Amino acid sequence: MAEDSRWRRYGHFGARGLPGWVALAEGIDKMVTGIESPVTSERGLAARLRYLTASDAGYEAMDRAGVHVRPRTLMAWLAEEQTPSKANLARLDAAYWELRRRNVVADLKRRLHNRGRGTRIEIDPADQSQVERRHRRNVEPRSINVRGSIWDRAVDAWIASDTRELEAIWDEIIQGGLGTDWDAYTFVSSVGWAA
Repeated sequence: MAEDSRWRRYGHFGARGLPGWVALAEGIDKMVTGIESPVTSERGLAARLRYLTASDAGYEAMDRAGVHVRPRTLMAWLAEEQTPSKANLARLDAAYWELRRRNVVADLKRRLHNRGRGTRIEIDPADQSQVERRHRRNVEPRSINVRGSIWDRAVDAWIASDTRELEAIWDEIIQGGLGTDWDAYTFVSSVGWAA
C-alpha cells in the first residue's frame, strides 16, 4: 500500500474489507468451473481421477499435491476397488483444481479480453458500517473498465500465486481508473464482473 494512503491505519476505526488484489484474485478463481460432485462421493472421486490420469500434467499435479501412491493403489482407486484415505481425497481434490485452473488460463484471458473491449468491474468499497460517523470516509461503489493486457497479467499472476504482482496490478487498476480518490479502494468489500 502506498505510504501516503489515508488507509494507513486501516481497520483502526472499525472498517472491514480485504485488499483489492485479494478480491481480484478471488473473482478470477470464481470463474473456474469444474466437477460439482464432492470428492467424497463415488462420482466426484471417479471424475477427478479420470481427469488427473488423462495426461502427464495430471500426474504432475498429483505429485505437486502430495499424492504419492504405488501404481497398484492408483489402479485400485480407478477401478473403485479401494477408496483413498481422507488425506489423499483432499490431495486429489487440490490436484484436480490446480490442474483445472492451469487448463483454463487461456479461456479466462479470452473471456476477460471480451473481444478487445475489456471487462467492466464493479468495486464495492470497504464496509464502514461499524465506523463512527465522524471517522467515515465518503466512498461510493465504483465501476471501471479493465483492458486486455492488464487481465493477461492478472491471470498470469493469479495462476502463479504472485501476490506482489497482483497487488501491483490492483494499484494500477485503481490509480488509472479512479482518479485522485484511488486509495479509498485499496481495501474493498468485493470486486465483481460478468465475463
